[in-house]
Amino acid sequence: QKRWQNLIAQFEEKYNKKPAFVARSPGRVNLIGEHVDYSLYEVLPMAIAADVLIAVAVPEKEEDSEGDDAVIPMLNTNPQKHRASECRVSPKGLAEIDATQHEWTNYFKAGFNGAVGLLRKDNAKFSPCNMQILVDGNVPAGGGLSSSAAFVCASALAVLRANGRETVKKKELVELAIVSERAVGVNSGGMDQSASVFSIKGDALSVSFSPQLNAEAIPLPELEPSITFMIAQSFVTSDKHVTAARCYNLRVVECTLAAEMMAKTLALELQDDSAPLGRSLRGLQHVYYGGGKSIDVPSVSPGDSDASYKMQLETMLSMVSNVLDEEDGYTREEIATALSMSIPALEEKYMTKFPVDATRFMLGKRARHVFSEALRVIAFKELLQDPASITDLLPRLGALMNETQESCREVYECSCPEIDQLCAIARNAGAYGSRLTGAGWGGCTVHLVPKNKVDDVRNAWIEKYYRAREPVIGEAKLQEAIVVSQPGQGSVV
Repeated sequence: QKRWQNLIAQFEEKYNKKPAFVARSPGRVNLIGEHVDYSLYEVLPMAIAADVLIAVAVPEKEEDSEGDDAVIPMLNTNPQKHRASECRVSPKGLAEIDATQHEWTNYFKAGFNGAVGLLRKDNAKFSPCNMQILVDGNVPAGGGLSSSAAFVCASALAVLRANGRETVKKKELVELAIVSERAVGVNSGGMDQSASVFSIKGDALSVSFSPQLNAEAIPLPELEPSITFMIAQSFVTSDKHVTAARCYNLRVVECTLAAEMMAKTLALELQDDSAPLGRSLRGLQHVYYGGGKSIDVPSVSPGDSDASYKMQLETMLSMVSNVLDEEDGYTREEIATALSMSIPALEEKYMTKFPVDATRFMLGKRARHVFSEALRVIAFKELLQDPASITDLLPRLGALMNETQESCREVYECSCPEIDQLCAIARNAGAYGSRLTGAGWGGCTVHLVPKNKVDDVRNAWIEKYYRAREPVIGEAKLQEAIVVSQPGQGSVV
C-alpha cells in the first residue's frame, strides 16, 4: 500500500495530475524446468509479490505536433538508479531500440512496440497516443526473478489501455511480450512472460509451448507441514541482457545446434517452430516420433498417454551420448562441416541476431540437461496433482529440485559458487530441495522448506552467508535478500 501511495504522490508531483490508471505485472520464481522453455518444453513457475508498476496519464495531443516524433517522458520513482529519459516515437508509430545499450527504458520501448503491433492487427493505420508515465519496480534486476519480463508485460499492458483497448486476451499479451523482449537482445523463451501474465494467486502454473502456448493452474496441495517456498538472493548480479553472449544467448544457440546436429545424424529434417531461432529439441522429438523422413521409427500421436510421452523423452535422452559424442564440445568448423554449410553461413543463421562468445559449443551436455529436466518437470507436476497417494511428497519434490541444481551446476554449467553455497546451507538447515532459479550465473535461489524449518534456514543463511560476506548487513537488506513466497496474481490494470 505504501508503494502505491508513493507512486501516485510522485506522479502528481511530476505531472500535476493524478494517473488515469496503473498497470502491474509481477516477477516470477521458477519451481522447476530451468532453461527448457526456449527448447519448447514445459515449465512450472509461479508469480511472486514483487512487481513492476506503471502509472499512466494520457495528455491531449498538441495540434502542431502532427508529423513530428512523439516523445513519452520516462520517469522512475528511483531517479538515482534509473535516470529520467524519454521514449521517442517516430511518425511510423514505433520506438527505436538500441539493443547494444543496456538502458532501463528499452524494456518499455519493447512493450510499446509489441502493443502497437497488436493494435495494428485491428487497424492498420493505428497511431499511438501520447502518454505520461512513472515506473516503480521492486523485482531485483539481475536477480533471476524476471524483472525484464515484468517490465515488458506491464509496459505493453499500459500502452494497450492508454490507447483504448479495454481488454486483451492473456495469450495475446504473453505472445507479444515474448517477441518484444527479444528486441532488447535476449533469446527469450516464454516462461517469464507467461508466469507474469497467466498466474493465479495461490497456484503454481504449468506452461507448455508445443504445439502452442498453453497455461494451466496447478493448485498446491494443503499439507502438514505446509508447502513453503523460500527465495534467497545471492547478490551476485548476472543480468542476462549484459552477459548474454557468453551465458544465456550462448545456451540458446547450443540447444538449437544440438537439435540440428542430432537431426542431421538421424537423417531427419527439422521443421520451423516458435523457438527463438526457429528450431528446437522439442521439435526434434516431434519429428523423430511423427515426421521422420529417412528413419524407421514408430509414430506416436499427440493423443498418447503421459507414459508414452515420458518414454519419448527417455529415448531422446539415451540417444544424446551416442549422437553428440564429443565430450569437449564442437568447434564452429566441426558444426559447419556436419551441417554441410560454411562457417560464415553458420554464424549468419545462428549467431548474428544475438551474437555469442564461444570457441567450443557443448552440445551434448546442453541436450542432456534439457531432456532430463523435461522429465523432472513431468514428475514434479504428477506429484502435485496426486498428493494424496504420496506419503513422502515433500522429500520427493525436494529431491527433484536438488537434481535440477546438480544438472544446472555440472551439465548446463549455469550455477556459481555463491548459489551452490546458499543451496548447501539451506539443505543442511532442513530444506527438502534447493536450486537456482532464473537464468543462473548468480541471482536467486528457490527452496522447498517445511514450515517449521523456515526460521532455521533463514538464520543459517544470515550467519553463514550474508554476515560472512557483509558483517554489518542491515535488517532492511536481509528482508530484501530472504523472502517466504506464496504464489501471486498475474498482470492487471
